Amino acid sequence: MRSRTAIWFECKIGYEKTMDDGLQKKVSEQYVVDALSFTEAEATIIEEMSSYISGEFEVKDIKKATYKEVFFSDAPAADKWYKSKLQFITIDEKSGKEKRSNVYYLVHGSSLKDAVKNIEEVMGTTMIDYVISAVNETQVMDVFEHKGGVKKTEKNDVPEYEQYEDVKEVEQ
Repeated sequence: MRSRTAIWFECKIGYEKTMDDGLQKKVSEQYVVDALSFTEAEATIIEEMSSYISGEFEVKDIKKATYKEVFFSDAPAADKWYKSKLQFITIDEKSGKEKRSNVYYLVHGSSLKDAVKNIEEVMGTTMIDYVISAVNETQVMDVFEHKGGVKKTEKNDVPEYEQYEDVKEVEQ
């Protein structure tokens, strides 16, 4: 079990899928991508889906997700995504009253029971008092994390002013 905090975008794409009986059917599928902007989310979903879909597809909708953290399961049977609502319980020191704040997570699991187990596994390592108030299966097909990395420098990758100086020396 691992978790990742990021800015997540829910992307809906539409395309013609070849069904088991060989017929073409228009489908709409939802994916989640890690991105910093709507533009980056669109570029990421297009890049990721172009390797899975032959033919044309359309990005129908992109919206910022209500959750900031995703819990990924390492279990091979985990093939569903659940949106969970947790209530963090704090006590107001002045009034002594209990205060609950809602926090949303996207959780990977094979079943509802497995998703709850995964939430408890991750949250069990924290000191936060919480209550799981909702866990609902989503239509999310997959989650694509940001492919980080530093830009690789090319062999002759030098600033333009240095290239100009090299040419100037050759001319003299």
